[in-house]
Amino acid sequence: MSARTLQTGTDWAGEGSLFLYGIILMAGIGTGILFVASLFAYRQRQSTRYLAITAAVGALFVRSVVGFGTATGRVPMIVHHLIEHTFDFMIAALVLYAAYLSTPTQLEPNTGDVPEEQVSEKKPGGGRSRE
Repeated sequence: MSARTLQTGTDWAGEGSLFLYGIILMAGIGTGILFVASLFAYRQRQSTRYLAITAAVGALFVRSVVGFGTATGRVPMIVHHLIEHTFDFMIAALVLYAAYLSTPTQLEPNTGDVPEEQVSEKKPGGGRSRE
């Protein structure tokens, strides 16, 4: 394989390439599984944070579908770029929003990840025992 082939991508990763189809198919299957898992997590938790994460993972799945449509020639390249880059921004914004929702709303003493009810008296040596 020459350097020219790698630069243009016509022989191994161009439109209609089996290699490109395989990569997009694996990405689609992977993000599809993650999207279904995030739907189950949202259904269980029913919180805005989980909804934001589910929406972000769903957008990743849609990106794979759009990528496959572009590789098969069904989605024009300009539409591909508009959707992909818009979704890049949306995914980043949703992940940051989910992180923002995870921060404490007020300053609290650090007791770890255990709720206050589960933290009991101090153990010898200065540590706290957890039930």
